Amino acid sequence: MEITEFKAITEGLLFAAGDEGLTKKQLARLIEVDVKTIDHIINELRYDYEHIERGITIMQSKDYLHLTTKPEHSSYYKRLVESPQSTRLSQAALETLAIIAYQQPITRTEIEEIRGVKSDRSVQTLISRSLIEEVGKRDGVGRPMMFGTSMDFLTYFGLKSIEELPPLPEGVEESDVEQEADLFFDKLKDKLEENN
Repeated sequence: MEITEFKAITEGLLFAAGDEGLTKKQLARLIEVDVKTIDHIINELRYDYEHIERGITIMQSKDYLHLTTKPEHSSYYKRLVESPQSTRLSQAALETLAIIAYQQPITRTEIEEIRGVKSDRSVQTLISRSLIEEVGKRDGVGRPMMFGTSMDFLTYFGLKSIEELPPLPEGVEESDVEQEADLFFDKLKDKLEENN
C-alpha cells in the first residue's frame, strides 16, 4: 500500500472515531503497521492540513488523536451554531430518533447495538435540536445516561403524547425497530412538508 492510501485510511478512521479519537497504537493495530509508520502518516497529514487550505486539523489530547476544525475558522462555526436549524434530519439522526422514541428510556450503547454503528453525532444533533433529552442514568456499571424524547419532539411531529406514535407490529424484535422507523418517518414526511 502507498503512503497516500495509508493517509486516507487514517483520516477516515479518525473521522469515524469522532470525539473519542484513537491512539497511535490503536491506529497501528487497525491499519496493521508499526507505530513508527503511524507517526510518519500523522506528520504527513498534519503537514497537509497546515499547508493546504483545509478546514480540519489533527489535535492530540493526551494519547488520543482527533480530527477537529481549525480554531481560526471559529467565527464561522459560531454562526452555524447560532443560525436557525435546518428542518431536515439526516437518515442516521432519523433512525436514532425512532429508536429512542420506541425504546425510551435508552442508553447510547443500546442505540448503537440496535443500529450497529456509532451514534454519538446523531444523539448530539437530536439533543441540539431539543428533540431528545437526558432522562436519568441507568443503574449498573458506569451509570450510563438514558435518553428519551422531549416535548419539542411531540410538537415537531404534531403529536399530543408519545402514545400517538404509530404502533409497532406485534412480535417485532429490537432488530426490526430500524425498519419500522423508516415506515414511521415515511408516514410523517407529509406533516413535515406541510410545516415548511
